[in-house]
Amino acid sequence: MANKEQVVHELDRVIDLIKTRASDIPADTKEQMMKETIQNFDQYVSPGWLRYRKSVSSENDGYAVLEWEDGGAYFYGLNGEKFLDCLGGFGIYTAGHSQPEIVDVVKAQLDRQGLHSQELLDPLRGYLAKAMAEITPGDLQQCFFTNCGTEAVEMALKLARFKTGGRWFVSTVRAFHGKTAGSLAVGGKGTYREPYLPLVQQVTHVRYGDAEAMRVAIENLEAVGEKLAAVILEPIQGEAGVIVPPPGYLKEVRKLCDEHNIPLILDEIQTGMGRTGTMWRCEAEDVVPDIMTFGKAFGGGVMPITGFICRPHMWSEELIDNPYLLGSTTFGGNPVCCSAAIATIRFMLAHDIPGQCRDKGAKLKAGLEANWKKYPDLVDEVRGAGLMLAVEFANDEIGYEFSKNMYAHKVIIAGTLNNSKTIRFEPTAVMTDEEIDFVIKAVEESLAQTKKTLKL
Repeated sequence: MANKEQVVHELDRVIDLIKTRASDIPADTKEQMMKETIQNFDQYVSPGWLRYRKSVSSENDGYAVLEWEDGGAYFYGLNGEKFLDCLGGFGIYTAGHSQPEIVDVVKAQLDRQGLHSQELLDPLRGYLAKAMAEITPGDLQQCFFTNCGTEAVEMALKLARFKTGGRWFVSTVRAFHGKTAGSLAVGGKGTYREPYLPLVQQVTHVRYGDAEAMRVAIENLEAVGEKLAAVILEPIQGEAGVIVPPPGYLKEVRKLCDEHNIPLILDEIQTGMGRTGTMWRCEAEDVVPDIMTFGKAFGGGVMPITGFICRPHMWSEELIDNPYLLGSTTFGGNPVCCSAAIATIRFMLAHDIPGQCRDKGAKLKAGLEANWKKYPDLVDEVRGAGLMLAVEFANDEIGYEFSKNMYAHKVIIAGTLNNSKTIRFEPTAVMTDEEIDFVIKAVEESLAQTKKTLKL
């Protein structure tokens, strides 16, 4: 263990930096921070993080962009770099960066209390659960709050097994539901599953968007005496490359689940909270799941909070008798995170964030499609809904080069975990029309540069 006084002295220095705006940090201190950050990631986090980031350049004396501040539609680097965010933290920043209407509420809560006692009643959890019941479709009612998306999925899977007594789950190929053991088991890409096999064994995967394949899987399992716990789906597959299913698909799956008395879990962690043009994507097809997970933008881009909401028939007497039987997450539903979610819901309703996502998404998608027509040899497809959009390129090399060129234009985008040649566009809903025009122009120039660099 290091000398205690040395550690305290070092952390005092870091705390002083935390309290300082980038404009007030001396140039030599910024340079020192850059070198220390690269060294810390290399030695104490993982060298892979450095290789993965476009913001780290080995060609320029170890230069790196350190994100230090944000606001509106932008991230700001320590040295004044300004990046228009079209990645959105993979869906976190729908309400924008450091949205004052949300930050002010969180600050007010922190001035009173951060976490909860675990024994007394914390009122914000109750207020938030009621608000969720009011803004979700159908009779969704009981809430359970967690800390990250995969934890919410784990609890949803446990609830389905507990309620039905079933053991089998039906999921889809290339699905993404998180990376803990249960969530990974219902995930649909081998790269992330294979190192940890065997996972939860009783999972079968069918082709996404194919209701007939879902029907056959369910009937085959029942024919050999297996009992199903649930079907789990993303209303739009996110990490697979923003795959939008055929119209009516969710309704068909809902009908199948009803016919076979199987709970339907919809994973709205990325598609929900207005991102796709309605508060929840399942509303676009007038479908009510038995369990729905939520997260990403739920904390307003300020605090981490996720969870699930279910219909009353899923909440059995055993769970009423023992509230800890499903899970006892220490920080789930804590007051400061609940305050962020409450402020986020209010902000989204008051400013019609779903409508803004719908309208701004239509404009951005039209611009992306216009560039697709100009470069059909580079781009295979543009797809998505609202501000959850994707551009699929002819191959990985083109997508990677395009991403680098967009970064040079100071626009942050990224690929997907389950489909590396697809680039996602998930900007904030507070992005202006002028900023959308800037992105579309950057896309056109980046495609032209990509074509020139790769000599296509």
